[in-house]
Amino acid sequence: MKDDAPATRMYRTNIKNVPKVEGLKREDGWIDMQVQFLIDKKSAGVDNVIGWTVLKPGASHDSHRHHNCDEFFIVLKGKGHIITENGLEPSGEGDVVYSPRDCWHGFNNTSNEDVVLVWGWMGAGSIDDSGYQVHPEHHK
Repeated sequence: MKDDAPATRMYRTNIKNVPKVEGLKREDGWIDMQVQFLIDKKSAGVDNVIGWTVLKPGASHDSHRHHNCDEFFIVLKGKGHIITENGLEPSGEGDVVYSPRDCWHGFNNTSNEDVVLVWGWMGAGSIDDSGYQVHPEHHK
């Protein structure tokens, strides 16, 4: 393998240089979210995603799951509720959440301030690869 092959090269970017993801639909559970894929298959040639999300007051990522990857997120700023299979659970700064593949999960901002999450998919480098599925009860 060459020294400059994608698997052996460092990838670096800055959040200021990463565009917001376009085309995320409300009917697919993406409610008024600002999402950036900081590292993914397209940018770094990897089968993982590191993302940055800002949820304005009232924004939500409805209950969903990924058939092909695990997910984590860390609440960097703000508070809201984690959407679980058992209902809503309060969440705030410093919370770290891990959802294995096929586990229903989500997050909503019920506060008057922005919520900032850093998150990642382990085992998928894109939405399509993740096997994303919004919970059937949220389809409109």
